[in-house]
This record gives sequence, C-alpha cells and structure tokens, in this order.
Amino acid sequence: MKKYLLSVFTLISPILIFAQESTSQQVDRIFKDYTGWFVEAIFYEIPFSETYQIPWVLIVLMGGAIFFTIYFKFINFTGFRKAIQVVQGKYEDIEKHGADTLYGDQTPNEDENIIETLRDDSAHGEVSHFQALTAALSATVGLGNIAGVAVALSIGGPGATFWMILAGLLGMASKFAECTLGVKYRDVGKDGTVYGGPMYYLTKGFQEKGMKGFGKVLAVLFAIFVIGGSFGGGNMFQANQAAAQFTKLFNFENEDAGMYFGFVMAIIVAVVIIGGIKRIAKVTEKIVPFMAGIYVLASLIILVANWSLIDDAFSLIYHGAFSGLGIAGGLVGVMIQGIRRGAFSNEAGVGSAAIAHSAVRTKYAASEGIVALLEPFVDTVVICTMTALVIVITNFDGGFMEYGVPIKEGVELTAVAFDTVIPHFSIVLTIAVILFAFSTMISWSYYGMQGWVFLFGKGKVSDLVYKILFLFFVVVGSSISLGAVIDFSDAMIFAMVVPNIIGVVILSPVIRKELEKYMNAINLKKDALEEGAEDLTKHM
Repeated sequence: MKKYLLSVFTLISPILIFAQESTSQQVDRIFKDYTGWFVEAIFYEIPFSETYQIPWVLIVLMGGAIFFTIYFKFINFTGFRKAIQVVQGKYEDIEKHGADTLYGDQTPNEDENIIETLRDDSAHGEVSHFQALTAALSATVGLGNIAGVAVALSIGGPGATFWMILAGLLGMASKFAECTLGVKYRDVGKDGTVYGGPMYYLTKGFQEKGMKGFGKVLAVLFAIFVIGGSFGGGNMFQANQAAAQFTKLFNFENEDAGMYFGFVMAIIVAVVIIGGIKRIAKVTEKIVPFMAGIYVLASLIILVANWSLIDDAFSLIYHGAFSGLGIAGGLVGVMIQGIRRGAFSNEAGVGSAAIAHSAVRTKYAASEGIVALLEPFVDTVVICTMTALVIVITNFDGGFMEYGVPIKEGVELTAVAFDTVIPHFSIVLTIAVILFAFSTMISWSYYGMQGWVFLFGKGKVSDLVYKILFLFFVVVGSSISLGAVIDFSDAMIFAMVVPNIIGVVILSPVIRKELEKYMNAINLKKDALEEGAEDLTKHM
C-alpha cells in the first residue's frame, strides 16, 4: 500500500512541474477551482450575530487550550520555572539514565562504579532539550511575529495585543500536552533515528484504548495535512516572502530574480535537510536565538528611547481590549483578531511542534512537554508583544497606521515603525525575514518528512523523493504569485488541529500520568541530594 501511494505521488510530480511552467494566474485559478471548498470549510466563520463571526477552527484551538490549562492545573504557570531548569540541564542526569538508576538506592556504592555506568546507559533521542526547543521555535518565530502582528493591529487596534498575549499564555498548556505525547509514543529506528508526532500517538495511544481504527484514520489525515502544510505554508509562502523582501531590498527589477533567489535558497536548504534533525537542530539553535535576540534588542532600544510612552501604550492596549471602539466588530472583533494572531503564530494545538520535540534525548516524556510550554511564551508573549508595543508607541507621533483600516503588507509597516527610531533598521529586518523564513522552511521540511515516512514507509528512496519535491517547491514559491495556493496550504496546516486536538483530549489521562512520573523522579533526586548523595549532572 505504501509503495502504491509513493508511486502515485511520483507520477503526479510531472503535473506539478507543468504547473510551474504555466502562468501564475493559471496556477492560482486551478488551485482555487479545486481546493476552494476545502479552504472555505477549514476557515468557515460561525456567525454569532450580524456584526461578527468566529472561525470554528479558532474555537477548537482555544477550547482545547482552556481545557488543557484547567485539566493540568495551570501547568503553563506552575511549570514555567521548572521548564527553565530543564533547559539549563538541571535534571539531565535522571532524564538520560532514570532517577531510580541514579538515586533510587540510598546505600553507599561499594564499588563506586556508578560514574562509569553513565557512559553506556543512555536514553533514546537525537537532540538536546534546547535544540528541540529552537527547532520547534524556528517553525513559529518569523513572519507571523513581524508581519502578522501589524496586520492584527490594523484590524483590531491596540487592544488586540491583550488577547494575543492571553492566547499565548493559554497555548502553553496545549504545547505541553501534545509534546509530552510526542515523546511518549515515538518510534526509534535501529539506527537511533526518531520518528514521532501526532501520527504516532494517534495510532499507538488510541490502540491502547481499544480505538485502533479511529486512531489510524486520524493519524493518516494528520499525515496528509502536515505534508501539504510543509509544501505550502511551511515552504512556498516562506520562500515567496523571503524572495520578495530580498528583491525589494536590492531593487532587482529582473522578472527572474525571484527564481534565481529560489535556486540559491533551495541549495542552502538542501545542505541542511539532507543531514536530518541533528543538522537542522544545530542550525536552528544558532539562527533562532541570534535573530530573535537582535529583534528583541532593537525592540528594547525603541522602548527605552520612548520609555515615557510605555504606560500610555499599555493603557491604550488595556482599554482597547475591552472597548473595541471604532473597530469593525467592536469588542468581539478585537478579541478575535488578538486570539487569532496569537493562536496562529505559536501553532499551539496544531501538533507540528510535537514532531520536533519527539527527537529529544530523555526517558521522561513530560520533561519535554514542560520545555515545550516555553515556546508560545517566547513566540507570542515576548516577541509578538514587543512588535505590538513598538508599533503602538511609534505610531503616537508617526501616525503611519490608522487603526481599524486593514492592511495587507505587515512587514513594511513594522519596518516603518522601527525606522522611526533606528534609521535603516528595515535592512536588518529584511535579513531577519529571510533568515526566519529559512529556519521555518528547514523545520517544516522535517515535519513533512515525518508525515511522509508515516504514509510511505521508512527508506532512502522515500526520503529522497520527499526532499526533492520539497526543494522543488522552494523554487516554485520564490518564482510565482501564490494567492490561492497559500490559502490552501494554510488550510492544510490548520486542518491538522482537528485530529490533533481530538487525540490529545482523549489521551489527557496518559499525559497526567507522565507528568506525575517525571515529578516523582525530580523529587526522588531532591530527597537523595538532601541525604548527602552526589549530584551526577556534572558528569553528563
């Protein structure tokens, strides 16, 4: 069956190549004719009155986030400090070898060979907590934080920021839940390669509950959606925006400039993704902190330079969040824009991050779930809020944005906001957009690959077919206008929400057991240290 499906995909690839040779309008029209119904179904807005509608997928996302927050006793807040400690490696010893192995026996070691044992006995996994975190962050931190926030503010006003932050805080619980399951039910190949994500916990977890058939259907649907999302929103859209910013920065007027940019980008992406998650993690752990650091630093410079206006900005954000005066849809319209931006930016509940986090080295699934809850905080609560504050504060005097008047190009508006205080920062911002787009592409290539091998089987030929198709779409995305194609791709990404949220809610009791197991291991180590045992973390 898997070989048959792979053959079908291989046969339709010439059609895709022909599509590239056609005009942008033809590609756009074909996609719209054949996929418009799917896009409308995924982003269908439930009318609650004549003045406002709420996308049903947003209700599912936020409903799941609220459920996980309550069910796991506000883990998004109570687990924050613990998450920092885990990333710092405070519990690396027990995660790698097990608390019982290292600290379970409190009698003295006569042969003192425990340190020697540490060299051999290790947990499954390919990357560290920090690498898994940055790999997942690289897929979410990017254009949404820079451009998406400006778009949300143009429609919902400053008050949208408040609801955006709330969506980020609630999304932390969703990330914790799905990433815990990702590690719990992952597959580990003979060569140590890790295969994980919703496809695996929907299959294995539901089988444990006697729901094998239902779980398999959900897993296949998710795999199809994640492949589509990796080619589109996680690839073509990123390449398209990066090419547009690059050609604009250097004033290239050649019609083929985007295509040439795409070829170069495809070569660079190929060098990284051929190495798998280990190489992806090594690249993202350098790019993401560096670019996020520069972006946050620039934001802080602007906020410090305008420190007297910060309280005015927060006042505008707070009052706008509960009034919605002058904004289409009023209060609910502001709320929807903020929550939508926050939820769509950090992808909490989508299930994509669980794929990257599955590759972590640990014996305790909940340890990575706790690390993952930092993701929406960094992406939405910190970076998106920074962007919003910069725009609101600089707009006091600049007056470059009229709240309530929708815009389409958010990057340009954000660049204007930064340029008012830091001249020519738009150049740095353009570089940031390109690097963020690059890091997003390589992370989504890994997401799509996991869905691909789940459907078509694990092997070098299967891997190669996917990677060639992915690199082909990098060039396509850089070369043509992708209106309907991107709409469809985004719909594929958020279609992932449905099977994922269903699975995580049903498997919530499993997550709670994993959390208790990990907390008991931490407490066991703590008690042992209090009784005089040596902290073996330093020997890792």
